[in-house]
Amino acid sequence: MGGIHPSAIIADGAQIADSCTVGPFCVVGANVVLAEGVELKSHVVVQGDTHIGPDTVIFSFAVIGEIPQDLKFDGEATRLRIGARNRIREHVTMNTGTAQGGGETRIGDDGLFMAGCHIAHDAQIGDRVIVVNSSAVAGHCVIEDDVIIGGLSGVHQWVRIGQGAIIGAVTMVTNDVVPHGLVQGPRGTLDGLNLVGLKRKGVGRADITAMRASFQMLKDGEGTFQDRARRLAEESDSPYVQQMVAFILGETDRNFLTPG
Repeated sequence: MGGIHPSAIIADGAQIADSCTVGPFCVVGANVVLAEGVELKSHVVVQGDTHIGPDTVIFSFAVIGEIPQDLKFDGEATRLRIGARNRIREHVTMNTGTAQGGGETRIGDDGLFMAGCHIAHDAQIGDRVIVVNSSAVAGHCVIEDDVIIGGLSGVHQWVRIGQGAIIGAVTMVTNDVVPHGLVQGPRGTLDGLNLVGLKRKGVGRADITAMRASFQMLKDGEGTFQDRARRLAEESDSPYVQQMVAFILGETDRNFLTPG
């Protein structure tokens, strides 16, 4: 059963489902919507036009839905939308969007955001994403489904990280990362594929073999990186290779981390 602790401060206008739990000393703003089963531990601050999906749990001292850390922000109405069943740990910060970035920061379902990590304005985070302790995702980033970002890492603004990629600890990611890529190092380099993640997902041997061959072509083939990707589109029928090719040939504001 849910309930609101008497020490919590709930602004008029907040919409809180009956099954929610709001713990001691939490602050919930007037434009906040908490869906069924949301739990705020203690000392959680939720502000702004923020909707939090069912069964999400937010731990102590997290600050969710505050204004962007962007000097261009001038008080315009923007939003934060968080999906279902997320686990948002202690001291996490997630900001609303900016008018220049589409006005909305969005978090998918079933994510784990470990202590001290930051999700900046206008970021688009997919499902089942894990952001490890003290990592930061900058403004306008797109983090696709099933990505893992290692601890103490940073993702530069406007970067896209493709589905299933893994970023090692203490890594600065300054360019786009192909789906299922493996990136590590103080200035991240594309060192291979996230083979462990692919095997955990049950991806078949034929697809993994095709991806490894495709990665080698991207690394050593003739022509530009884009030229190699276009050839792969014609030569491979693996859906995982086609996903990687579509990502490389898609619209982006950044260059790519290419195989070293």
